[in-house]
Amino acid sequence: MLGAATPPCPSPGGAEFPLPLDRYPAAHGEGLLQVLGDRIHADPFNLVASALFLLAIVHTFLTPVFRHWARGVEARQKAATRPAKATLLDDEGGAIAEVSFAGQILHFLGEVEAVFGVWAAVLAIAIALAKGWPAALGYIGHRVDFTEPLFVMVIMALASARPMVRLAERCLHALAVLGGGTIGAWWLSILIIGPLLGSLITEPAAMTISALLLSRHFYSRHPSSRLGYATIGLLFVNVSVGGTLTHFAAPPMVMVAGPWHWDSAYAFVHFGWKAAAGIIGATLLHYAFFRREFAALEEERLRAGRAPTLGGSPIPAWITAVQIAFMVVVVLVAHYPALFIGAFLFFLAFAQATAHHQRRIDLRPPLLVGFFLAGLVVHGGLQGWWLEPVLGSLGRIPLYAGAAILTAFNDNAAVTYLATLVPGFTDALRQAVVAGAVTGGGLTVIANAPNPAGQAILQRFFPDGVSPVKLLVAALVPTLFMAAAFMLL
Repeated sequence: MLGAATPPCPSPGGAEFPLPLDRYPAAHGEGLLQVLGDRIHADPFNLVASALFLLAIVHTFLTPVFRHWARGVEARQKAATRPAKATLLDDEGGAIAEVSFAGQILHFLGEVEAVFGVWAAVLAIAIALAKGWPAALGYIGHRVDFTEPLFVMVIMALASARPMVRLAERCLHALAVLGGGTIGAWWLSILIIGPLLGSLITEPAAMTISALLLSRHFYSRHPSSRLGYATIGLLFVNVSVGGTLTHFAAPPMVMVAGPWHWDSAYAFVHFGWKAAAGIIGATLLHYAFFRREFAALEEERLRAGRAPTLGGSPIPAWITAVQIAFMVVVVLVAHYPALFIGAFLFFLAFAQATAHHQRRIDLRPPLLVGFFLAGLVVHGGLQGWWLEPVLGSLGRIPLYAGAAILTAFNDNAAVTYLATLVPGFTDALRQAVVAGAVTGGGLTVIANAPNPAGQAILQRFFPDGVSPVKLLVAALVPTLFMAAAFMLL
């Protein structure tokens, strides 16, 4: 989560970096373009930082191209490998499979979760060249707050543990049974209840559990590409708004709750019930539109005789209770990395001691998601120079739409955080910017902190990975539905 209390870092020339927003020349009736021009003149590096951020965004849309190049490079190397070539051996004499260095680099550049981390490294080099190494070290080492990336990484690993997924699965099974236990009933239960749980267990945990259950009870049935993208788009949008029933679960809400003195009662009255209505309505609308495909998937399941069972041996209740306790502790100390990382290390020891009731903890997806978010907050901390005047120049309806659009290209927590720095916001404008930020949180992978976690879990069901363009198109309908719920209810 973006912090504001840390003092600016002096550069070698004595200037602060980044320049605090209140140190820019005051605008006296000037237009937005003039204000932005003045801020670029005050620190030309603003333009460099935003240009690199734009390149990172473009890169996210080009990741399928990099993966295609990687497969081509690997195919060419395999075809060119001579049979007589000496076999590589490890220290124990075992054969080592040769890999293509260029192919692996291209695969890495084709991982959406790696994009912002890569461009954050480029940004760090640019800062060091333009401002000096102390400024780069001071900004990334002291000004940037990595609490949110670390928290998402930890809560994602905790939520994906077998006892937590099994508990959520059993609860949702009780609801799915009311609908006959069909694929459609599971789909409805996961996409409605799962995101709403985000208001209690945090959005990253809700995203992780919902994505894992969708992979088991829906995506494993091989739906069409259109329904697959509609589902992931709906999931991202539902999770983004599903955390607004309380003031502590959704990152955009957390950013403003303290400065604007909002509590859970305020969040529920002005956002929560509207979000719940929007989630239910949008999900039912999608189900009605795809009802024939759901019926076809169910017929295929019945012919194959594959019942959607829970499966697996039972897990003792005390183990599940301990896992819940770990989740509660991590959520309660979410603002203190040393504490929740310490709790996570205790959890790893507990998981090892109860390994026969666990499954192997795969830390690769959480680490990649943490890397993604860390790169995003490094870039996001240098975008305030244009975000703050843009938000401050809009009325209620344009502010809502502007926040939703800006969220698609910047983490929605950053958008609401910068809104707290704009003086003179009325309560109506505050509600508009938060509603807009959570509404647009499903349009892209970078729009909401939990989205990379969902993509990391579900991307294996998309042959070429999750296409950013197709995701954007799929998320438009539920986004517009949520906009109507927030603006009209």
